[in-house]
Amino acid sequence: MAASTDVFSKTRGHEREALVDAAREAGLFPYFRTVESPASPVVEMEGAPRIMLASNNYLGLTGDERVVAGAEEALRRYGTGLTGSRLLNGTTPLHLQLERELAEWMGTEDALVFTTGHQANLGTLGTLLDAGDTVIVDSADHASILDGALLSRAKLRPFRHNRLEKLEKALARAREDGGGTLVVVDGVFSMEGDVAPLLDIAELCAAHGARLMVDEAHGAGVLGANGVGACELLGVADRVDLRMGTFSKSLASCGGFVAGPAEVIDYLRISSRAFLFTASAVPAALGAALAALRIIRSEEGPALLTGVLENARHLAAGLRDIGYRTIAPAPVRIATTPAAAGEPAALSITTPIVPIFVGDDWKAGLLWRMLYDRGVFTNCALHPAVPPGGALLRTSVMATHDDETLDRALEAFALVKRRFEAEHGPLPGPAGEAAHGPLPGPAGEAAHEPLPGPAGEAAHEPLPGPAGEAAAG
Repeated sequence: MAASTDVFSKTRGHEREALVDAAREAGLFPYFRTVESPASPVVEMEGAPRIMLASNNYLGLTGDERVVAGAEEALRRYGTGLTGSRLLNGTTPLHLQLERELAEWMGTEDALVFTTGHQANLGTLGTLLDAGDTVIVDSADHASILDGALLSRAKLRPFRHNRLEKLEKALARAREDGGGTLVVVDGVFSMEGDVAPLLDIAELCAAHGARLMVDEAHGAGVLGANGVGACELLGVADRVDLRMGTFSKSLASCGGFVAGPAEVIDYLRISSRAFLFTASAVPAALGAALAALRIIRSEEGPALLTGVLENARHLAAGLRDIGYRTIAPAPVRIATTPAAAGEPAALSITTPIVPIFVGDDWKAGLLWRMLYDRGVFTNCALHPAVPPGGALLRTSVMATHDDETLDRALEAFALVKRRFEAEHGPLPGPAGEAAHGPLPGPAGEAAHEPLPGPAGEAAHEPLPGPAGEAAAG
């Protein structure tokens, strides 16, 4: 007997179909553009050179000859693929060496390499949590965190983005749920580039007997004296139970890892379905990641870490001078040494991500297209990747951008702003901008599926967009 409902019916006539078609027809669809050259400060895209302000290649290492050589050496030694899982025929000395050096870098007992960053979160959360536990997540956490939480069947308690009083309430309620409690937050949030208040979060977790996991996808290879991430910068590495990272940002490759206590990592190694039942990463990706990690940990590392953040300050200051509203980071507390007196210091932390607040989805799409036509590529973040009325252009820099290239991009931003406002009305300006405050509602709903929170519609129908950033790996 035939099924009464065709499961494919949802793909026809869905609520966003007309919007997708209209955006494509108008040339405003900002996704799936074709890149025709390496991920450099200037790339070839669809037949023209464009300044790349949308990459997560934060240290610019994808084109470094040593990273390329690491990939080539692994390719020659192990071939194009391992054609099996890590459990069976997919573990090589390269995996083991990379895991040892990642654990040393993170200052943990052990580390486990996954084929993608998304699988690292999925496989960790889906394995360590079960239906009797509670998982607490920030509403702006990456899609892979939410996917792992949902897979685990643990009780999900989201809290509004970086709202510590909401986290405290969730922790208090979790104590009544029974089972264990795990709090999972991004160290650096991917859309707006703000940093989680990890010292406060760690203190709350300790007070309520909860474990803490931090996703360092956008922090590792960027923040801290050794580039270890937000946990290192804020002085809380010893208070965080697990850290996840990815190879697809500063480590110039593709893949992911989890670092933490040996007993936990070994349990994941023999129990995580996302680890056991997927093919091992291609050798070239592992060779590139290991070479990039060694550069970060070398005497060259500090200059790269300093360079990317200096470039972010240069771009942000230039955009504000032109009259754009960039989203300023809110100060977060940094742990002091035992000998230091008084309360921990609070600092506003620069990351490579410089978001430009636009507000209206259609205006963001129009602005994106005008910049694209002037040779600047940015990421367009629309609802539900951000709250309704919170559309933004997400720009990001590399350590290998030079001032001349950034200044050419700023010239394009200035010209486009004048033309845009003459045709479409004013864009939000920097006047009266609060630190990390322009976005309405809970700042940054979780990618992939919005979490519960106040609703409200934007002034216009939203442009179709992917729900959040691309997969973490």
